[in-house]
Amino acid sequence: MIYRSLFIALLILPLASSVWAADGSVTAKLTDPQGKSVAGAKLRLVSGRDSNAVESVTDPGGQFVFSSLAEGTYQLSATAAEFAEVKKTFHLGNGEALTVDLQFSRLGPRTDTVTVTADVKDIDVQSPDPAEKVFASEDLLDANPGRPGAPISIPGYPIETASSGIKAPQYFAPGVAGDHGEPIAQYVQVGAYLVPNNLSANAHGNGYTDPNIYIANVIESVQVDGGAFNVREGNHALNLATTYALRSHLDPFITLTGDQRDITGTAGLSPSDHSWIAIEGSFGNGFLDRLEHRKQFKFNGGQVFHARNHTLTLFGSGYYGFSYVAGLSPIYGFNSVDATDGWKQYPDTIDPRQKDQTHTALIAANDVWKLGENQELQLCGFFRTYNLSLYSDFGDGLIRQSEFRTVTGGSAAYKKTFSKKFTLLAGTDYEREAPRRDDLDHYDFYNPANPYYYGPFTKVDGNNVTIAPVSPYIAGEGELSRYFHYYLGWRHDEISINNQDLVTPANSFHTLVGLNSPKATITFLPKESWYVPEVALSFGKSFFTEDPRTGSATGQQTATGAPAAVDPVETARSYQLVASKRFHNTDLKLTLGHETQTAEYGKIDPDTGLQFDLGPGRIRYMAVTLRQSFSFGSLQATFEQADARDLESGQVTPEAPRLIGDLSWTYQKLPFHLQAKGEFEYVGRKVVGNGCNESNPGDLNSYCLGVPNKEFRLAVARPFLNGKINVGVNMMIARGYTGQTVENFATDNRPGYVGPLPVPENPIAEVAGVRIPSYASVDFTYKFGR
Repeated sequence: MIYRSLFIALLILPLASSVWAADGSVTAKLTDPQGKSVAGAKLRLVSGRDSNAVESVTDPGGQFVFSSLAEGTYQLSATAAEFAEVKKTFHLGNGEALTVDLQFSRLGPRTDTVTVTADVKDIDVQSPDPAEKVFASEDLLDANPGRPGAPISIPGYPIETASSGIKAPQYFAPGVAGDHGEPIAQYVQVGAYLVPNNLSANAHGNGYTDPNIYIANVIESVQVDGGAFNVREGNHALNLATTYALRSHLDPFITLTGDQRDITGTAGLSPSDHSWIAIEGSFGNGFLDRLEHRKQFKFNGGQVFHARNHTLTLFGSGYYGFSYVAGLSPIYGFNSVDATDGWKQYPDTIDPRQKDQTHTALIAANDVWKLGENQELQLCGFFRTYNLSLYSDFGDGLIRQSEFRTVTGGSAAYKKTFSKKFTLLAGTDYEREAPRRDDLDHYDFYNPANPYYYGPFTKVDGNNVTIAPVSPYIAGEGELSRYFHYYLGWRHDEISINNQDLVTPANSFHTLVGLNSPKATITFLPKESWYVPEVALSFGKSFFTEDPRTGSATGQQTATGAPAAVDPVETARSYQLVASKRFHNTDLKLTLGHETQTAEYGKIDPDTGLQFDLGPGRIRYMAVTLRQSFSFGSLQATFEQADARDLESGQVTPEAPRLIGDLSWTYQKLPFHLQAKGEFEYVGRKVVGNGCNESNPGDLNSYCLGVPNKEFRLAVARPFLNGKINVGVNMMIARGYTGQTVENFATDNRPGYVGPLPVPENPIAEVAGVRIPSYASVDFTYKFGR
């Protein structure tokens, strides 16, 4: 009842707000396709009665005013380097104060690199994190052109996949050790709505995201921020949040990308100025020795409608993929115990039967209702389906994870700017995730003499899960004084969690969890002439929902001897200090962070799918970013160092990347009309577990160390016929392994086993991962029309 009343109040509040006007003037605010203010744009106002023009420039908030205007018909136009010109014609009455909404609908023709970089002074009530980074796609490389995976490589946030093939890849942050990236929230921005791409509580862990669904060509920019410092970002935004912003227009094109093993076709067009469609089909075998036999199809589309004070944005996505996957295999080869027990290393895999099949569909809508010059109401909703069938082998034989889920959600938000000193944002989010037949099944070991035999079927786990948070929030931001800016927010999540255990009904339960998440940022903004940096201090609390299945695999028991239940949520408390300074065309930013987490069940037993209690944790990190812009390109260097530990034992948190270095650059004016982008990424050696000491298997304090990852990406393109044709080469030179972790390989009861008497399981852990291959591909793009 409380939430229903709050929701109704949010709808009524804007209608009760007053509207005022000034005499003989036109006041407006200019925004980009995502609704963000555009500063420094050129405005031109021309009367229908004469050709004399009045010009102005938008202020840092994107606002402008033309005053002392006579009655008549006017044409207002806005231009900026990044966008196509936008025009609006209107009639101004005698002494009328008119408010005009002006928005760029699409990007303009690209001749030079478009650079979008967030600055501490640019934060607002919807994007308040001072450490936020925004990257235009023109500055970024496709992560895996012509192949499955994350669409964009984000500097400083390495991409990993645990199996190869179409299996969902993830971005990782310094010190963050999520099994499948579940502490990192991911969104697609539809209008002003952040549509979540996280999928909670899968059959093999705490959830995942799947950026495979996006076509790289439709991504306009990527925003990265600390999820703990924004009331709009809720579940999964424990450590970080990434948001994909989509284009509102696509010039008609077709692209073919291929190499000796893969072929991909991509096409896109805009049926109108405010709609776009893109499709992609991909076939291939990848570059590992274990061939993928991949089939992958994508559809992305969007439409924007303008009706008086309403801007309605629609987005739809469809995806189907199938491939064989290599899976984890020992990085250093099998140790002496497993080699003696008969384990053999097949090319890039321990079990060639491993495969993955996924399909999903998503539709989302956002309506931005302008209620006046300084206020708006946003109404949003989405619906999604997701299916997964994944066969994996982690050493105890083949397992099958499968599910079919529906996800629904809605949001209502009200925003009003009262003055420079105060802007209000209030809203309510609702989401319902419903994984059904969330199953984990066990088969048998791989037998080379009978490679297509799966063995006897054993049911391990089966659940129907429902996770449904209702989340009202409120935030305010503005100027405290000339040199200080504030942001204060509060988010409350009331989370309904229902677990129906289909195998052991006694483990079924329903619970309601309430969480309060305060957010606060204070920012010091000196004059540009001062030789001191802009400094911001932030605090926030965040959370994500754990897999709700009972953790019987942990060995913990209640007083009655029953398996101990898993904590329903993991929460975190974060502190952040950001200092930044701009010198001419050079930006320097330093971020220091400290985060503590409650008892964590994030590590998943690969063969039972149940949680191990890692205990409370702590992350400390430092990130330095240096960016240099010049007339024909840009250069960015990122260095990040983190220390992640268990607070009770003091041990290093396994699988958390501790050192990340990244150097990326673009240059548009090379000889022979060549354009190039490059990136070098280094992820330092990680602690991936313990118990790897062969001479003393019981020594759990003996760390298992992975290998460092080195990736060099390069994309070189040459346009022809004034850009109608574009020919390019993409390559990656890599060394290392993704998905690095530790596994224990069992030998008992393996079909076809020949050798000494088998032992139940090797007590010595081994470092496992998926080899990162090097590759090169060629692409050809043809643009239709002018």
